Amino acid sequence: MIQGMLGAFRELDAAVDAIEALKKDRTGEITVYTPTPRHELEHAVHPPVSPVRKFTLAGGLFGAIAGYWMAIWCSEYWPLVVGGKAISTWIPYTVFSFELMVLIGGLSTVAGLFICAGIPRLTMTVGYDGRFSHGEYGVWVQCAPEKLKDAEAILRRCGAVEVHGAQ
Repeated sequence: MIQGMLGAFRELDAAVDAIEALKKDRTGEITVYTPTPRHELEHAVHPPVSPVRKFTLAGGLFGAIAGYWMAIWCSEYWPLVVGGKAISTWIPYTVFSFELMVLIGGLSTVAGLFICAGIPRLTMTVGYDGRFSHGEYGVWVQCAPEKLKDAEAILRRCGAVEVHGAQ
């Protein structure tokens, strides 16, 4: 069962102060809800590096290799000898390989985004409130039962308009 405290803030600076205080106290896992992306919140939370770029790299490499392989395979299977030139050379197939690299790399980026973000999300996120899409900032801290009082005190001290626990 997930336990934690949710604080609603009207000011961005108060939410940033609360995040920094919760991180300093090592209260628990922090999730921030915001109506618009703000770099101040990103600097306060220090999110991990997104793994989506690995999907892009893998898809791009696969696309480039598949592009060369398909072009060379077609040339070898249906040879068209022109002026005694080699049937399979890599230089003319680079354009096709590049196009397939971009296509499969882009598609794998979208797939990686959906996988890493958990889309579609079938259940509502714990701690989310509709006000956080209309101008207020929410700070949800998931913590152990013995740290709930500390989390509530920190959120109130930092200027939360409303603080309540959730399970």
